[in-house]
Amino acid sequence: MVGRGARGESEGTALPQLEGKVVMVTGAARGLGRRYCEALAGEGAAVVGVDISDCADTVASVTETGGRALGVTVDVTDLDSCRAGVAAAVTEFGRLDGLVNNAALYATLTSGPFDAIPEREWDAAMSVNVTGIWNMCRVAVPAMREAGGGSIVNISSLAAVYGLPNALHYTTSKAAVLGLTRGLARELGRNWIRVNAVAPSAVETEGTREFFGEGKDRALDVIAKQQSLRRTLDPSDVAGTIVYLVSDASKFVTGQTLMVDGGTVST
Repeated sequence: MVGRGARGESEGTALPQLEGKVVMVTGAARGLGRRYCEALAGEGAAVVGVDISDCADTVASVTETGGRALGVTVDVTDLDSCRAGVAAAVTEFGRLDGLVNNAALYATLTSGPFDAIPEREWDAAMSVNVTGIWNMCRVAVPAMREAGGGSIVNISSLAAVYGLPNALHYTTSKAAVLGLTRGLARELGRNWIRVNAVAPSAVETEGTREFFGEGKDRALDVIAKQQSLRRTLDPSDVAGTIVYLVSDASKFVTGQTLMVDGGTVST
């Protein structure tokens, strides 16, 4: 577990959108998860970065700029581990207002024809990418009810609605996230807990580079050429949408999937 820092007064006249909120981000050790933590903290939230890997670098990045952060080692496929992570967040910051379910298997998955996917990889993708979200919601929702409401943001993918070939395990798991989001939004509305999904196009991250390997540049070029805004996404292109969905600016938005895909079109 990594300790927190103290946030100083915000500069300028605009009030931070998330002042007073506590937000947990899974898969926070690197890549998009780390960028989400930085963006949320930049808007005043206390962030709890959880990952099966060490979140020390993410915590340091947040606290060095005056933000408040806690890092906790969590395996999202293990309910007890998830429960301990939420308990640590509430002990440290006193409440939980938001959950960004970002943890997912991607970089380590094998790219190839659907009938060549190893069964163990298929099961692992479903366990982390779908069951992991279910587990985190199971333990986070009681804390959000106690806080009087909250916001859950589930990270899906353009792959779920467009269809990413040679990655059926990843594509299927991210499609399941959309159904989970819609159903959960209906269940939790009476508790004033909003549930939305974000479906980005390919983003330039370590995971993307690892998944596509030597074919990364060609794959990203093909994807970008199918977008109205023709360039590969940067993590900062997605982070603003996460902040919006966690903030009160979206307080009557639930059960939605926001496509952050540069306006992907068919060719």
